[in-house]
Amino acid sequence: MKDYLKYWVPVLVLAIAYTGILLGGDFVWLGFLMFPTLAIGDVLLGRDYSPRHMKNEFVADIPLWVCTVGPILMYWVFAWQVSRGAFPEVSQMIGGVLSLAWTSIVPLAPAAHEMYHKRSVLARTMGRYAQLCQLDPMRDIAHVVGHHIDVATVKDGDTAKRGTSLYAFVGHAVWEQTLRDVTMESDALRKRGLSAFNYRHRIYRAVLAQGVFQGGSYLLAGWHGVALTFGAVLVARFWAEAFNYFQHYGLIRVVGTTIGRRHLWNHLHWFSRVLSFEITNHADHHLNSYQRYYQLVPHKGAIEMPSLFVCFIASLIPPLWHEKIVKPALKRWDLEFATPEEQVLAAAANRAAGWPDWINEREAQASGPRVRATTQGC
Repeated sequence: MKDYLKYWVPVLVLAIAYTGILLGGDFVWLGFLMFPTLAIGDVLLGRDYSPRHMKNEFVADIPLWVCTVGPILMYWVFAWQVSRGAFPEVSQMIGGVLSLAWTSIVPLAPAAHEMYHKRSVLARTMGRYAQLCQLDPMRDIAHVVGHHIDVATVKDGDTAKRGTSLYAFVGHAVWEQTLRDVTMESDALRKRGLSAFNYRHRIYRAVLAQGVFQGGSYLLAGWHGVALTFGAVLVARFWAEAFNYFQHYGLIRVVGTTIGRRHLWNHLHWFSRVLSFEITNHADHHLNSYQRYYQLVPHKGAIEMPSLFVCFIASLIPPLWHEKIVKPALKRWDLEFATPEEQVLAAAANRAAGWPDWINEREAQASGPRVRATTQGC
């Protein structure tokens, strides 16, 4: 039972955000203030490698459904409060936008991700359209059909190239993700002998659903409500892309080769695991994308990355992210985990990023003594 209860922590985070919106005024910041609170807690609690002992799928799914549906309804609750004048100050409106955007990432993003990886048609549909809160109800197309196949290769838009800052990555990723969604859906229609503009294209349903979603805000609070809720959706979209930045940064895989645990970063701190419904237990998820979140097994043999919260904060300062976190991790990855073929690609990526060529430097150091010994032997 203890393991089941852990995944009600995201529900508690959602409840606190709701409380702030319903109380109005400066309390609206409560949802967003969960971020620094949870970041501190994640660091203090440290890493968690314990497996989960959960077998009842129905019970395990309850917090998933709450965290998928709850944030959607929160947008309309916020719009209703706006219509009542609950947030008269500009700072309070900003707090409302940030709180909505934050809950669209935690807990919504990982909950929706888990839902559209399920085999249930109802769950997949709910997971897809819950991403209205991230302005991307077609996200599952490129994610499942593209990312899960191309991860860590040059084909994967979710894998940031070495030397890329968070700011450069996020803007490009938003555009590329959207383009891949539309293009892949168009290609799928053509394979069925249909036009890329056929009414079955999911982009039409996505636009309609977003219109209904924002239409609810308009009915409750007019254009003022739409401006605020749509602003939150935009912020959430960029934050959603930032999530990929941390979990795939700089990793290398030769196109067409088998995906291994080494091709994903894991963030196995307590809150990172629980709040994300185990998506931070990322390597196991990519090895079997239909495996339920509570069945994923933490892997101790991988390079340990800091808390996901720490990675996000550090990435806001690119030199800190690169020098203190990711370059040391990638150097170890290149030297200890990469295959010879991957090392060739990694060396090229390091040169392109202007980083030290630690792969060839080690080989030169290793061959140096052997050369001297041969000379002495002659």
